Amino acid sequence: MADDKRGRDKQAQDAERRQRERDIAAELERGDETEPPTDEAELDEFETELDSLTFPATGSEVVAAVGDREVESVEGAYTVEELVPDTDEERFDSPAAVRVRVQRPTIAAAMKRIVEASETLRNEELGGSQREAYEKTLRELKAIDADDEDEGIAATTDWIVERIRDKEKLPGSRAVRRQAAKFCRSNGYEVRNDDWLGV
Repeated sequence: MADDKRGRDKQAQDAERRQRERDIAAELERGDETEPPTDEAELDEFETELDSLTFPATGSEVVAAVGDREVESVEGAYTVEELVPDTDEERFDSPAAVRVRVQRPTIAAAMKRIVEASETLRNEELGGSQREAYEKTLRELKAIDADDEDEGIAATTDWIVERIRDKEKLPGSRAVRRQAAKFCRSNGYEVRNDDWLGV
């Protein structure tokens, strides 16, 4: 590979892609998922259906190819269209990345709303680290045992979407964590200072 700007850009993109693949593999191996497990055989079958796509693929391409496909979870059935943002801004590097997304349907549906709302912003984009922080906050809310109805996820997602519409900018990840902690405390859930939500 030539030592020019294009070659260096390609190397950087390849390194970033490999890191994302490692992150996805690590996430798939994690045993402490915050949502009930989705049937592995069904996810394998679903991932096979994605072989018709060329990766990296956009959210719009995934929805067009398998949007009407249902994914069963303990909490009910969801279509891929309900879990994956129908946008060109959302990109998946592999079928495993789509699988990771749909295996946590409550969080995926919330992130879909946030991503689609952020598309209305003119000069701002929901970057990778900010997206990860939002998602981690939602996972922490999901992990609250007493929160069976996922009220915290719904309330925090509503708050983020309202901020995007009203202020026409993405709320900072710290502000989102504060809002989630505020919800928890006002509903009697303990949030320690050393927790992710304890900001």
